[in-house]
Amino acid sequence: MKVNSLKLINYRNYENISLDFHPEINLFLGENAQGKTNLLESLYVLALTKSHRTSKESEMIRFEAETSKICGIVEKRNKKLPLEISLTCEGRQTKVNHLTQRRLADYIGKLTVILFSPEDLAIIKGNPGKRRRFLDMEISQISPIYLYDLLQYQTILKQRNTYLKKIIDKKNTKKVPDMLYYDILSEQLATFGSKIIHSRLNFVENLSTWVKSIHNNISNRTEQLSLNYSSSFPLPPKKTVENIQETYLQYLKSKQEYEFFKGTCSYGPHRDDLKFFINDIEVATFGSQGQQRTCALSLKFAEIDLIHEQTKEYPILLLDDVMSELDNKRQLLLLQAISGKTQTFITTTSLDHLKKFSMQGKQFTIVNGEIKNELIYTSRKH
Repeated sequence: MKVNSLKLINYRNYENISLDFHPEINLFLGENAQGKTNLLESLYVLALTKSHRTSKESEMIRFEAETSKICGIVEKRNKKLPLEISLTCEGRQTKVNHLTQRRLADYIGKLTVILFSPEDLAIIKGNPGKRRRFLDMEISQISPIYLYDLLQYQTILKQRNTYLKKIIDKKNTKKVPDMLYYDILSEQLATFGSKIIHSRLNFVENLSTWVKSIHNNISNRTEQLSLNYSSSFPLPPKKTVENIQETYLQYLKSKQEYEFFKGTCSYGPHRDDLKFFINDIEVATFGSQGQQRTCALSLKFAEIDLIHEQTKEYPILLLDDVMSELDNKRQLLLLQAISGKTQTFITTTSLDHLKKFSMQGKQFTIVNGEIKNELIYTSRKH
């Protein structure tokens, strides 16, 4: 899989640009605050319809413009596929092959991406929401069904929490809540929640296989990295969708009075977590910063191979100012991991840390939202 070309109209600090990319390495070179990360972000949005930097469409629209557009030509299995996203302050519209997509699940997965950034450390040591978002974004790229289940779950969860707050008000005024409606919402929540948990468990199990091998290699076989999916309620021994659904529903019923008191749902995939252990020691709490960084790197490497295993296509890689963050050993491991596999986009302020590696591609020099220079880039190891 690769992106052949990209066109941006009124996106961030870009008024109107068109770029043709190299199938291997694409370097976005420039000083800070010139628009390098904006280009990387536009590719991320083209794939996932959301930014990794903001939840507001308005922030991605150029100042004084009303709409923004991202267009790309993706090549998969030697077939070209046009993708397009239009952004307004009210929302977004997606198109595949010039046809409007009504459902997000029909768009996500047409282009798969993996983003490396200095903020990746937050996946390891940040709050559980960061890790849940990681799981949701990565699984959605592989499985449109998962995305559908997730959107249904989020809708029902919102309805149920709204009703729980109403129950608190009714109890204060001594009115009897409609338990039939509450039970229906609980059943629907368990139906979709169990599917989400089952998909996450399978994903974590498959990811663990790759992570263990990769991290073992990076640490010179001195560390064993393992992943553990932490559920907010006790899961059954046999983790089928049906068993999880039944257990989840029974647990919700057992916590009914507590939920009435709190006015919110405290159990389910929206409260679950993903934990990382090195030699059985939790990395987020007790790991060194070096171990946390290596753990994050291993996780990203594992994603490359897992997505290829699941989709038979390698994702494109977006490296946002990460080369300067890594020591020589990790830089080499990163470039070895992507060599000959993936189309890669790198933002950097300097080529100094890349000169020691053999690589070829295209270099774009960026100054204040404009492409000042394009040239074929070849670096031979000194």
